[in-house]
Amino acid sequence: MSVNYAAGLSPYANKGVCGLPEEFDGPEELKAKVETLAQLIKESQYLVVHSGAGISTSSGIPDFRGPKGVWTLEEKGETPHFNTTFEDARPTLTHLALLGLQRAGYLKYLISQNVDGLHVRSGFPRDLLSELHGNMFVEECEKCGRQYVREKVIGVMGLKPTGRYCDVVRSRGLRACRGKLISTILDWEDALPDKDLNKADEASRRADLALTLGTSMQIKPAADLPLLTKRKGGKIVIVNLQPTKHEKHAHLRINGYVDEVMKLLMERLGLDIPKWEGPTVCESSTVSLKTEADVKPACAVTAKGKVKKDVVKEERKREALAPEDDGGIKEEMVSVKREKTDCPSVINKEK
Repeated sequence: MSVNYAAGLSPYANKGVCGLPEEFDGPEELKAKVETLAQLIKESQYLVVHSGAGISTSSGIPDFRGPKGVWTLEEKGETPHFNTTFEDARPTLTHLALLGLQRAGYLKYLISQNVDGLHVRSGFPRDLLSELHGNMFVEECEKCGRQYVREKVIGVMGLKPTGRYCDVVRSRGLRACRGKLISTILDWEDALPDKDLNKADEASRRADLALTLGTSMQIKPAADLPLLTKRKGGKIVIVNLQPTKHEKHAHLRINGYVDEVMKLLMERLGLDIPKWEGPTVCESSTVSLKTEADVKPACAVTAKGKVKKDVVKEERKREALAPEDDGGIKEEMVSVKREKTDCPSVINKEK
């Protein structure tokens, strides 16, 4: 396996708090809390989910601050272990449960800090997904903005050229765009993508329920987006084994493995978890998404289960939220870069 994403980031000292002890709710308490969550979802009009590295650990991809996280082990002078390659990693039960929630009409928008591509490869509609830190399988034309979803990891990061060129044919078929393709994966000095951040901000303001899954909420501006939901009168539910930065703002705190929580949740809601049939890219949510048959016209899977769809992406924007002050919640639109307190995920880099 090639060099991982964390090792490819530019140097920085503050990685946040790592290796905090995990807390587990007892079986009966966990069931009771999930029942409460199910009721909140049934009553919600606009559910937004915020996902972090913790939802991918059961696929074999390590997180960052957990007991065996990349940075936790780094502090101990140890090397993290990978149980899979990113091309071979399969969407977890949580990834697929989120797809099921979207198809059933409960989940309105998904905001992710992960770059592992598992949300896209699970078939989650890209028009209802913000990937704030990029996607290791996606490269973008710096000239026309078209995106290409690949079946292999791009192999470079930090919005650098990938060595390929855009093949979009201009009007009247005169010639191809031929713009340079660049990685969509951010390094610390890179501003968040305009379209994704804009849509995430809008969805967070509109939401009446923000559900955070597997994130320590130590990276901004992603960590502060759920606070917009509370500021507008909505509720925050946090599912994580370790304490997060916004515990005091949570209406409900669930201490459990995300896969276990989502399995119980889907049972309480009477919903099936979709089966995964190989890497799938779904561009649009405009068709009825009640069943797998309904979703197929908007999605694409090759005969070998390989991703083959592209999508157009607009210009990037540098807008984010200011951190909370004295326990309150306030916002400010500013030009920002990701704070050096976290990174979105781990990635293979092709040599």
